[in-house]
Amino acid sequence: MGIKSDRWIRTMAQEHGMISPFEEKLVCKGKISYGLSSYGYDLRVSNRFKIFTNVNNTVVDPKAFDANSFIDFEGDICTVPPNSFALATSVEYFKIPDNVITICLGKSTYARCGIIVNVTPFEPGWEGFVTLEISNTTPLPCRIYANEGLCQVLFFEGDEACETTYRSREGKYQAQTGIVLPRILEA
Repeated sequence: MGIKSDRWIRTMAQEHGMISPFEEKLVCKGKISYGLSSYGYDLRVSNRFKIFTNVNNTVVDPKAFDANSFIDFEGDICTVPPNSFALATSVEYFKIPDNVITICLGKSTYARCGIIVNVTPFEPGWEGFVTLEISNTTPLPCRIYANEGLCQVLFFEGDEACETTYRSREGKYQAQTGIVLPRILEA
């Protein structure tokens, strides 16, 4: 298994639709960079956010998540409250090949501001818009800029396709659109 280069990512995006829309160069003038980098792809955060609020004073429970714990926001700049978080979605839609897995890491520009971006791996066979978790670890509000880079996706290709893909097991977040809250499949 090895990390994939810009040439491989470009080919997979252009010929197989792995990333759409695809920015084939790193865009960085006056923006937090996004697009194709040496060994990854810097994805953009869209302008749709769900900002966490504790106004209802509910317990955060992944098995019974209260959607009222979020305030919907759409705009070019999202302000994440101190010691809180927001959910967002990527601009790009991803289609991951059956022999590839990704790891996504936050960009250093945001990390240096106390922002941590959490994204679970894109499993083999998964496709969809990425739900992004943006945590503000500081005691001050922090701005997140829509349609600019938020995190970098690294692609790792296995020696062979896995036996069970996310698609074949009908994963609960397959082909997701928008910001998807936690789901638990019914027994």
